[in-house]
Amino acid sequence: MGFFETLVILSLFFIPMLFLICIYKSQKQRTVIPTDWPILGMIPGVLLNVHRLHEYVTELLIDSGGTFMWKGPWFTNMDMLITSNPLDIHHILTRNFGNYPKGENFRKIFDILGDGIFNSDGELWEIHRKVTMSVFKHAGFQSLLETTLWNKVEKGLLPLLESISRQGKEMDLQEIFQRFTFDTICKLLLDHDPKSLSLDFPYFPYLKAFADAEEAILYRHVTPSSILKLQQVLRVGNEKKISDAWKTIDHFIYNCLNQKSNEYNMMQCEQQEKFLVLTAFMRKFKDHGVSFGDTTKFLRDTLLNLMVAGKDSTSTLLSWFFYILAQNSTVEDKILEEIHTHLDVKLHERWKAKELGEMVYLHGALSECLRLFPPLPFNHKSPLKPDILPSGHQVDQTTKIIVSYYSMGKMKSIWGEDCMEFKPERWITKGGGIKHEPSYKFPAFNAGPRSCVGKDLSLTQVKIVVAMVIYHYHIEPVKGHLVLPADSMVLQMKHGLKVRVTKRTAIN
Repeated sequence: MGFFETLVILSLFFIPMLFLICIYKSQKQRTVIPTDWPILGMIPGVLLNVHRLHEYVTELLIDSGGTFMWKGPWFTNMDMLITSNPLDIHHILTRNFGNYPKGENFRKIFDILGDGIFNSDGELWEIHRKVTMSVFKHAGFQSLLETTLWNKVEKGLLPLLESISRQGKEMDLQEIFQRFTFDTICKLLLDHDPKSLSLDFPYFPYLKAFADAEEAILYRHVTPSSILKLQQVLRVGNEKKISDAWKTIDHFIYNCLNQKSNEYNMMQCEQQEKFLVLTAFMRKFKDHGVSFGDTTKFLRDTLLNLMVAGKDSTSTLLSWFFYILAQNSTVEDKILEEIHTHLDVKLHERWKAKELGEMVYLHGALSECLRLFPPLPFNHKSPLKPDILPSGHQVDQTTKIIVSYYSMGKMKSIWGEDCMEFKPERWITKGGGIKHEPSYKFPAFNAGPRSCVGKDLSLTQVKIVVAMVIYHYHIEPVKGHLVLPADSMVLQMKHGLKVRVTKRTAIN
C-alpha cells in the first residue's frame, strides 16, 4: 500500500473521529460561543444548533456584545462577521453604502433571482429602483392593487374562513396566507389568478418550489463551496432542491408571460384601456434606455424579484401577527375597538389607506411584530475595499458580513430590558401619534438607499387583511402545536400555524 492510499484511509478514519469528539466536547461547554477547532473551525457548533439557527445566532450576538466573527472550516473561505450592532449596520447600509454592494458572491448565492432588483448593483440597480418606484406611484397601479386585494379578500379569504369556521375544523393559517398573497401578487404582476386559495386546497407545486428555494439558499451561506459544487454535479441535497425549484418557478412564470405576450406587446399603442404591470415596466425600462437582450428573461427576473418580495414578506408578517395576537387578548380588544372607531364598518365599504392610516394602535402592533419577527431575518454583505466598522472590527474583500435583523429585535442593548415583550405602545408617541425609529435600529424594511420601495403599499395591504379578519373572526392557535421559525431565507413557521376560527357574534 502506497503513502497516498495510506493517507486517504487514515483521513477517512481520523477526521470523522475528530468531528465526533468536537461535537461531544461542544455539548459539554457552558458558553454559547463555539470553540474554534483545528481544521473544522466552528462548524460543529453550527451543526449542533442547525435546527434553531436564528435563535443560536441571537445567543451568540448577545454573548459577544452584538458583533461576532465566526470561523469556518480550514480552506473553505467561510469566515463570517455576524452583527446586530446598529452603528455597524448604519455604517454598512447607509454611511458607507458604496463600499458594500451586493457583489458576485451574493449573486452566486441568489442566482435564481437573475438580474432583478435584489441582485443588481450600480446603474442597473438604480434603473430598477427608479422604474419600480415610478410604476408603484402610477394611479393605474394603485387602483389595480386596491381592486385586486379587495377582490381576493372578499371572494377568497373571507369565504374560506367562513367555511372553516362553520365546520369547526383546524387549519394552517400560514398556508392560507401564503396562498392568499401568492394569488394576489400573481394577479397584480402577471394578470393571472392561480386560484390556489380555494376550499379544496389544491396542490400547487409552485408554492412548494418557492419554499424549497428559500430554504436551500439559507444553507448556501454555511456550506463550503466545494460541497455545493459536488451537490450540483451529483444533483443531490439542497442543490438538487434549488435546481428543481428553479425549473418549476420558471415553468410557471414563462407560461404566464407567454399567455400575456399579446397584451404586453401592445405597449407601443398610445392608448390602452387596461393598466398592465407588464407593459408599464417594459415601457419604463425602454424610457430609461435599457437594452434588454432576452426581453422575456429580463421580465422574468424583474417580476420574480417583486413576487418574492410581495408574496413572502406579507404572508410571513400576517402569520406571525395572528400568532402573537392570540397570546395578547388585550391587544386584540384594542384593535377591534379602533376598527369600530375609525372605519365605517356598518356600510361595509372598502376602506381607504387614509382611514387605515388613522389606526395608530394597529400600526404600533404591526411594527412590534416586525421588530420581533422580521420576514427577512438577515442580510448579506461584503466590502469592495478594506474597512473598519464602528465596533472596531476590520473587514476586507474576503469578509462575508451577515446582518442579523432577527437578533436586533431581541437585544436589550437596543430595545431595553423589556425587549421580549409585545408592546404596541412602544410605537406610539405621548401625543398619540406614530413613533418612528431610525431604519438602522428597526431595519424590517431594510435601510439606506436599498430600503424597501413597497413599504407603504405592503403595510396598507396587511392592515386591510388584519382589520377584516379581526372584525369578523377570532383566531385561536391549537393547543400543543409547536410554532418555531423555519431555517429559511424568509422567517416562515417551521410547522405552520394550526388554528381554529370563531366567528364574532356581535358584528354591527
